[in-house]
Amino acid sequence: MTEPRTVTLATTDHGDVTLTEPSWCAGHACHLPEERVDLAHTGEDVILKWQGKPISYACLDQAPYAEHAPRDVRVSVSLVGQALDARQVYELAAALDTYADRLRTLADQLLVIRTEGDL
Repeated sequence: MTEPRTVTLATTDHGDVTLTEPSWCAGHACHLPEERVDLAHTGEDVILKWQGKPISYACLDQAPYAEHAPRDVRVSVSLVGQALDARQVYELAAALDTYADRLRTLADQLLVIRTEGDL
């Protein structure tokens, strides 16, 4: 059995904090010191592009020290709105159909993570 990966991140309120890093985490290359409650593991972005522009991002996400949010692994989804005409709405709907399949893949990955305990 291999040892779990760990990462040590600087915080402004608790100094260096060592976390077990799940295999799906994309890393912490851009980490800046912040409060411990703000530490998070984030997976690779799944991006919805429409007309060549990113309009939504989704990824696995976990904030192990969160105080006012769940601490378990979840899928974080953002969506940026635009004013659209009817043709554009149909095009967006088609893109969302494709994106829905990618979101289902993230949900499947989340179920595997929770089942196998890679939190």
